Amino acid sequence: MSIAPGKRPGLFALIAEDWRAHGRDWTKPGFRTLAVYRFGVWRMGVRQPLRAPLSILYRWAFRRCRNRYGIELPYSASVGRQVVIEHQGGIVVHGATVIGDRCIIRQNCTLGLRRLDALADAPILGEGVELGAGSVVLGRIHLGDGAQVGANAVVLKDVPAGALALGVPATIRLGR
Repeated sequence: MSIAPGKRPGLFALIAEDWRAHGRDWTKPGFRTLAVYRFGVWRMGVRQPLRAPLSILYRWAFRRCRNRYGIELPYSASVGRQVVIEHQGGIVVHGATVIGDRCIIRQNCTLGLRRLDALADAPILGEGVELGAGSVVLGRIHLGDGAQVGANAVVLKDVPAGALALGVPATIRLGR
């Protein structure tokens, strides 16, 4: 299904895209979490008093995903289209994080703050970014389009487009 240029896709179109990106398997925890996230964003466009029961439903579903699957993805984050959450468990995304289109996030990834006195300084991921298992991205870090973060890497500085970040703290390797 394609969306006309300039037209914003609806809730069900976005969920259908996520379903296809997750291999058409509705039982995957990553898909379910993204569906709850999309619902949480959509409900914010509903006028009061209808939003109140939708908020109760969202909060229940959010907590269920967080507690059952170990994936914390609040509606205040900005998540692009066709994002894939590969494996469940230990994924924490800060509410001010921006995730671009077609990113892949694996288990035990943390996208969060570096300091508590800068609550809006969360990571920004470009399009097609891949995060390895256990990777940590802290602070107002920009990961360029197509960048990759290796398993268990701790990224504390910007990663240019197409580069690879490895190690603790991460060192940047250009080209692959």
